[in-house]
Amino acid sequence: MDHPEKLFYPKARTISAFFYRQEWHLFSLIVLIPLACQLASAYLHEGVWLGISASKWFWASMAISIIHQVIVWIIFRLQLGWACLTKVFGNADLMVWGFLFLPLFLSRFVSQAALARATQNTLPLPKILALPIALILSIPSLYTIYSVFRYFGLTRAMVGDHFRLRYRRMPLENRGIFRYSNNAMYTFGFLLLWSIALINLSLPALVMAFFQHIYIWVHYWCTEKPDMDIIFPEKKPI
Repeated sequence: MDHPEKLFYPKARTISAFFYRQEWHLFSLIVLIPLACQLASAYLHEGVWLGISASKWFWASMAISIIHQVIVWIIFRLQLGWACLTKVFGNADLMVWGFLFLPLFLSRFVSQAALARATQNTLPLPKILALPIALILSIPSLYTIYSVFRYFGLTRAMVGDHFRLRYRRMPLENRGIFRYSNNAMYTFGFLLLWSIALINLSLPALVMAFFQHIYIWVHYWCTEKPDMDIIFPEKKPI
C-alpha cells in the first residue's frame, strides 16, 4: 500500500480546492432538473413496472445519478487532498470505494431500464427506425465496456489514481476504444442509456438519457478534469 502522505497533494488540501467548480455543478442541476421534468412529465402519470409507477422510476433514476456524482465528488476531493479513505481503511480503501461506487453506477442503468419499461411506446418513432438506431448506438457503448475490462481495468476506471501511485505513472491508454477518445467511457459508454430508451420507445427514458449524458460531462468538467490537471499536469486528457 502507498503511504497516505504520498497520495495527497498539498494544493488540493484546502476548502476552496474541495469546492472548486462545484457552484457550476449546482447550477447545472438547477437547469437540468426542471428541464428534464418539463420534457417527461406528460408521460409519467400512467405507466407502471414491478408495481412501481413511472413517476417514481423517473425520480429514482435522477436521484441515483445525482447521489452517485455527489458522492464521487466528495470522495475524490477528500482522497486527493487528505487521502481520507486510505488513512481510515488502509489497503482496503479501494475495495471500500468499489462497494460504494459500483452499485450506484450500475443502478443508473438498471433504473433507466425500469423507467423505459414503465413508459414503453411513449416515443412517437417507428420501431423500424428506432431499433436500428439503438443497435448503432449500442456498438460503441459495448465496445467501450470491452475496452475498459480488456485494456483499462476496472480499478483504474474507478479512478484508481486517487488511491494508488502506480496508476499515476501509467501513460494514457490508447488501445481499443481509447484510440478514438481519451474519455471514451463518457463519450461512448453512456450511449447505452439512449439504446435502452429507443428499444422501449420510451420518451421519458430518452429524456433521462439526455439528463445523464449531459450530467456526466458536468462531473467531468467540474470534478474529474480539475483533479486530473493536478495529478497529471504534463498530460492532456480530453
